[in-house]
Amino acid sequence: MPPESFPRLDLQVVSLQPDVPHQGQLESWVATALEGMPDATLTIRIVDEDESSELNQRYRGKAGPTDVLSFAADLHEAVSDTLLGDIVICAPLVLHEAEDQGKKPLAHWAHLTVHGILHLLGHNHQNEDEARQMERKEALLLAQIGFPDPYQSGDD
Repeated sequence: MPPESFPRLDLQVVSLQPDVPHQGQLESWVATALEGMPDATLTIRIVDEDESSELNQRYRGKAGPTDVLSFAADLHEAVSDTLLGDIVICAPLVLHEAEDQGKKPLAHWAHLTVHGILHLLGHNHQNEDEARQMERKEALLLAQIGFPDPYQSGDD
């Protein structure tokens, strides 16, 4: 378990998919992405395709599952200034994408975790400039935790 000065992670695994990262791996990735924010709290919920599809339809109006969804907390600062929000990752889709893209599953898990956290911190990819900035930030954070740039050709 990380020291109390690390961000707090509530992990909810509801998918029976194998090869889901363990709590310690996720905590390490979260701590790297949230360096300088030791009091931050977030939830990562690992789901199956049915739950991902339902959430994607309800909150984005899009049919079918998606790899990662981020729900930033929208609370008044007096209620909580440390709660970042929730990330929902679809385990079967992560593994399917990794295989289709020729990436190592653990590297793809790390990428999607970092990607979701950056969304919670207000980063976006609605236009090319935002996308390039977010991709650079992701690549830097992933390098810090020992994974290659997911936007370069080759292994993720």
